[in-house]
Amino acid sequence: MLFSMNSDTLPCVTLGPEDGAAASVVWLHGLGADGNDFVPIVPYLGIPAEARVRFLFPHAPAIPITLNGGMVMPAWYDIAEASLDRRQDDAGVRASATRVRALLDREKERGVPSNRIVLAGFSQGGAIALFEGLRHPDTLAGILALSTYLVCEETLFRELSSAEAETPIFLAHGEHDPMVPLAGGERARDRLIGAGHEVTWRTYPMQHEVTPAEIEDIGAWLRGALGLD
Repeated sequence: MLFSMNSDTLPCVTLGPEDGAAASVVWLHGLGADGNDFVPIVPYLGIPAEARVRFLFPHAPAIPITLNGGMVMPAWYDIAEASLDRRQDDAGVRASATRVRALLDREKERGVPSNRIVLAGFSQGGAIALFEGLRHPDTLAGILALSTYLVCEETLFRELSSAEAETPIFLAHGEHDPMVPLAGGERARDRLIGAGHEVTWRTYPMQHEVTPAEIEDIGAWLRGALGLD
């Protein structure tokens, strides 16, 4: 069942059981998109209906984006320059992470334990998934981050949550990505592996997008993270 849901945190599009979910996947979209963006891939992930997995696709608030001349669009944080090496919008990142944490906490209140919740995201959404997932105080089932990079990296390793020390992480990137260069994903991979995290890394001959081969790998990883295989 597909329907819109409002919460005290972020409005979401939700797919799956409204009540009695056994697991949840919270999936954050990229810059300029909205929560509907990744809904169409769910049927291709191989998640059986009897597993009672609830997918939540939050809508980011619309804010001005400096890089785009101040154009207002859905975004998790502002981007001032195209270079990923520049300092990111720390306040915006943390505000979005706080909203996402509230959404995760609401899932726990609805009966889904944190170790049955996967936090996922694409591009900007993937950056927030890594930021919040690695700092979350309760152990998550997994973190899925696609075509993305680390934000606020200078504070990451003093803010890492010990609860996520063994949380599996799936990172994937396009080899020809013109928006978020492959080097950004590789740096995230290397930093996380260096910190002792379990990282599954995949690359695909694609740009800033998602392909059928990647969706197949995402489905296999999700089923493993949620113990469905």
